[in-house]
Amino acid sequence: MTSMAYLGLGIMGGAMAANLAAKGHSVFGWNRTPGRPGVKVAEEAGAKITGSASDAVKQADVVFLCLSDVNDIEEMLLGANAVTKAAKKGTLFIDMSTTGPQCAQHLAQELDTLGMRFLDAPVSGGDIGAQKGTLTIMVGGAESDFEKAKPLFECIGKSITYCGSAGSGQAVKLCNQILCAVNMVAVTEAIRFAELTGIDPQLVIDVCSTGAGGSWALSNLGPKILKKDFAPGFKITDMRKDLRLVGESLSDTNHGLTGTTLAAENFQQTEALESGKTQGTQAMIRVYR
Repeated sequence: MTSMAYLGLGIMGGAMAANLAAKGHSVFGWNRTPGRPGVKVAEEAGAKITGSASDAVKQADVVFLCLSDVNDIEEMLLGANAVTKAAKKGTLFIDMSTTGPQCAQHLAQELDTLGMRFLDAPVSGGDIGAQKGTLTIMVGGAESDFEKAKPLFECIGKSITYCGSAGSGQAVKLCNQILCAVNMVAVTEAIRFAELTGIDPQLVIDVCSTGAGGSWALSNLGPKILKKDFAPGFKITDMRKDLRLVGESLSDTNHGLTGTTLAAENFQQTEALESGKTQGTQAMIRVYR
């Protein structure tokens, strides 16, 4: 049994912490905002909720983090009140957020100077994958650290891949986000085309999901679009952040990723609509109607 901390018990983090606790690991959880649903999920599964992030990491051998953005994780690990000051030497920190390859490389270097270890391990699979423990996990860092952490990853994910040195997991995750973002343009435009030509959009989902145009988004988010169910499995604001990281990862601003640029513009327009900031990526259809 491994003693660990889990910092960030949101939609994703709460479910992952719960799965780790349910497998018998000692989990100390912390969330910036107490009382959120993810905190309750983790606690009911056996995680012990602490009053501060530093209290959570004191006895931990492994510290998972699932935070919002680059500034959040850098402040958590390197800021004035960094949890690394309370952690034991040799502690393995695992960032499951999407923060980009540059951030991961920086954190790995800084933690190494502190005598600690770091893996970047962003995930894909949404809230359902987090709940079911079937996430896809892309890992960057020292391969020896990956091998030690792999049994823990197996508690929360189904497809676990070592991608290479620090930042590699983040780079692969951004490739995944490009695929998701551009595919959402295709899904929404196909549904809108069906509506404009008098075809039942449900027919498009049923038929095209079994063909070459099929995708996870079409099968899982297509029905939500038809029901006007825009509740977030993955928020537009988070996707916009990830697409921002794509641009920040490239030195050439004229990168030619035109599909990614179009998707980013559509998400920006959707977010600006009423309630757009709290809706899932499938709400992109609102731009077309």
